[in-house]
Amino acid sequence: MRKKPLLGAVAALTVLIGVAGMNAAFAAALFGDTFDDGDANGWTKTGGSWSVVSDGSPAYRQASTGANAKTQAGDLAWTDYTLRARVKPTAFATSARSVGITARSTTLSSYYALVLTGGGAAQLQRVANGTVTTLGSAAVGVTTGTWYDLALRVTGSTLAGSVNGTQVVQATDSTFAAGRIGLVTSYASATFDDVVVETPAPGPDPTGTTPPTSPPDPGDCRVAGAPTGFATVNALGRNGTTGGAGGATVAVDTAAELLGAIGRTEPLTICVSGTIALPAGMYDVASDKSIVGVGATAGITGGGFNIGLPVSTVTSPPANAVQNVIIQNLSFRNAADDSINVQMFSHHVWLDHNDLAQGYDGLIDIKRGSSYVTVSWNHTHHHTKNMLLGHDDANGAQDTGRLMVSYHHNWFDATPQRNPRVRFGEPVHVYNNYYFYNTDTGVACQNNAGCLVEGNYFENVEEPVTNTYAGPAGRCVARNNVFAGESGTPDCSGTVREAGAYYAYTLDDPNAVKAIVTGAAGVGRVS
Repeated sequence: MRKKPLLGAVAALTVLIGVAGMNAAFAAALFGDTFDDGDANGWTKTGGSWSVVSDGSPAYRQASTGANAKTQAGDLAWTDYTLRARVKPTAFATSARSVGITARSTTLSSYYALVLTGGGAAQLQRVANGTVTTLGSAAVGVTTGTWYDLALRVTGSTLAGSVNGTQVVQATDSTFAAGRIGLVTSYASATFDDVVVETPAPGPDPTGTTPPTSPPDPGDCRVAGAPTGFATVNALGRNGTTGGAGGATVAVDTAAELLGAIGRTEPLTICVSGTIALPAGMYDVASDKSIVGVGATAGITGGGFNIGLPVSTVTSPPANAVQNVIIQNLSFRNAADDSINVQMFSHHVWLDHNDLAQGYDGLIDIKRGSSYVTVSWNHTHHHTKNMLLGHDDANGAQDTGRLMVSYHHNWFDATPQRNPRVRFGEPVHVYNNYYFYNTDTGVACQNNAGCLVEGNYFENVEEPVTNTYAGPAGRCVARNNVFAGESGTPDCSGTVREAGAYYAYTLDDPNAVKAIVTGAAGVGRVS
């Protein structure tokens, strides 16, 4: 279930990390609500007809088109922050009516708002005692029944609104200095989900194409280190994960070059320079590939990587299942679907030292019978639905006996849920990760999955480990973990196969994990 936000000292905390010799501030989340607990506790509403409904996942719906309807949450003392939410307009009484999000709400009738109108505009508004003043407007195209990612940033007197990851309106106004957040419909109906409030946005953030300062040099690019965990296991005719080793090395800095390279059939090391903007969509990665970022500024925005064959109902691994893929040292932002998706019996995959944030769906999802995967040294942040392992309670035919994955030395940084959320896989080995302010759950082990959770550092995580989160129960063993700050205790039962029966590993002291992981996870930290 969703946990209440930790206000006060935790809300004000800023976590500093070093990236390639620079200090970039990634701030803590103030608030998050996915409505997955089935209620809207903590929200104050007026007008309309509000309820939590199922819309793919639980979401908050205002169903009436006959009123100005508003709901608010949070703290009157909040000043500078960014509010993000998914918003799906469902009906407008007229083209001038609107749905959206609000910031610095001093009352239910005074606030700033970013709204979508039935006429196809995004508007930045000041609403003072019910009087609406439009501060900025842009044509964006609005279709009922479509989800939109809205973000409203308030910093000092600067206001900015983004739609689907692109800033479209900006204004300066000093009427409201602080206040709560909210959701609003004006004679329109809409559904809202994945509400997150963050302190000032992170520093270097690849949201567009950043060309390298000099031509990319393939000699600067190679896979650093070697995996540990399930990616090393000798199974399914493959002994370990080597990616494109033994093949050619190519440099890419455009979308066309990247997409051409990842689909080639031969072993290949692909060196990515700068941030490459992909069209929205998921792009297939073929077997025997290493996709490696050059330096600390390489990344992908707009699209995501799919490691796996097209979805089908087969229940045995096909001979041509995608295998032997490494993705290392890349930032992922604003994916229109998943940032990285591993599916359809893909195996021997290593996802290492990446920085993932602000996607649409999952940051790293692994499903449909995939196995022998290691997810290590990644920094995930500014995102709600982090990582799934097993996508559906009804997919046991493909997943049972598979989904064997190791998660180690990752920094789950204020990612409310799915850290990971697990179905069927056993053993799923979650060790030496740093969990910070995960407001829903840390590890959720469900549907007969078997999770071994050991040597992790949980800080201000109210439900760090559970096998009774939602749906059919799983099994979990939690041992030798640290629970700091306002963290709860594990809710675990059952037995789980030992990861040591599959591979050798050494645990770091869990008391040192916070410092180890924050000092080395993410991009620009490999050599």
